[in-house]
Amino acid sequence: EQVDSANKRGSLLEVVQVLTDLDLLIRRAYVSSDGEWFMDVFHVTDKNGNRVMEEDIAETIQQSLGPRTCSFRARNRSVGVQAISENTSIELTGRDRPGLLSDVFAVLTDNNCNVVAAEVWTHNSRMASVVYITDETTGSVIDDPDRIAKIKQLLLYVLEGNRDKRIANTAVLMGSTHKERRLHQMMYDNRDYDMTNLDVGSTSERRKPVITVENCTDKAYTVVNLRCIDRPKLFFDAVCTLTDMQYVVYHATV
Repeated sequence: EQVDSANKRGSLLEVVQVLTDLDLLIRRAYVSSDGEWFMDVFHVTDKNGNRVMEEDIAETIQQSLGPRTCSFRARNRSVGVQAISENTSIELTGRDRPGLLSDVFAVLTDNNCNVVAAEVWTHNSRMASVVYITDETTGSVIDDPDRIAKIKQLLLYVLEGNRDKRIANTAVLMGSTHKERRLHQMMYDNRDYDMTNLDVGSTSERRKPVITVENCTDKAYTVVNLRCIDRPKLFFDAVCTLTDMQYVVYHATV
């Protein structure tokens, strides 16, 4: 898959996000962007390692990049994109503890909420979660301000049962968000990278990622080298992290 498009901040993340949403694994990638244009080349397979034969990957990427001038060179392919039903999104961040998710779902159940879907991340004793709910009786979006305020406050009480109340937070949104992108932002805002005073288990030396950072003074770039065990969505996670840290990827080889 080759993508040529007018460049803007976040273009790389948008393209990688589309490939990730389509459950495609990025086996190899070449990223090049200078000035007002970028060209990215991705070698992808499905999650089983098979060659992708569907038709509309290019069209899906083009829609994600908006009306800007784009050109795509790829075989005719098509991948179904799951429609997202209307719901209310609840975002939660706080200190992780045993039984926390059970307590969160108990609050929602007691308030006649139907949990449509949920994604939970934990890292360095921090927790971030996006929960999609509807009204248990009508199956529709919950938009009553008083009811939303009550749910938020009850969930905040649950989160503040953790050791550190300062990092507990709840937010309620109408409609859908890109949950994995949002979870990256929530974890970053919650400083999950901060190891201070956290009881974190040791990582095997063999499995630790090797990361080096070098300044390329002649081209005014900083070069980041990452070597670690591969896994699905790793490139997406890396681009999200760099974006959240306010860095722009100009060139990359994966």
